[in-house]
Amino acid sequence: MIPRFGPPPRIGRSHRLRPGAYAILIRDGRVLLTHQQAPEPEFQLPGGGVDPGEHPVAALHREVREETGWSIGTPRLLGCYRRFCFMPDYGFHAEKLCAIWLARPIRRLSAPTEPGHSAHWMPPAEALDRLTDPGSRAALRHWMG
Repeated sequence: MIPRFGPPPRIGRSHRLRPGAYAILIRDGRVLLTHQQAPEPEFQLPGGGVDPGEHPVAALHREVREETGWSIGTPRLLGCYRRFCFMPDYGFHAEKLCAIWLARPIRRLSAPTEPGHSAHWMPPAEALDRLTDPGSRAALRHWMG
C-alpha cells in the first residue's frame, strides 16, 4: 500500500493522476532544496511531473536541472507516496503519485531555468523544518534515520 499524506480526496471530486519524480540530493552533509515563489512561496524537494511517455528517471534528471541547475547521477528509488491537491498552474485537482529518489549531485550546470525557482543548500534538520509537503518531510526524515 502506498502511504497518503495530506487531506483525503473529497467525495464527488475527480482527481487526475499526476505521477512525479523528486530527489533527495546530499552533498557535503547538506541537502539541496528548491524554493518556488508562486503560487505560494515554499521550499520543496527538487522534482516534478512526469510527462506522458517520459521515463520517471528522465523526468527526475530534467526537473532537477530545471529547478536547481544541477546534474545528478546514480538515482536510487527510495519509495513512493501520494497526496491529493489542487494544482493551480494546471487548473485541476490531482492525485499526485510522488516517487522519491536518492541521487548524487554531480555538477552545477547553470542557475535554475524554471521561472521563480532558486536552489538552496542547507543542513538536513533545517531542510526538514522548511519543507512544506508532509510526504517530502517524511521521506527526508526516513533517509536521515
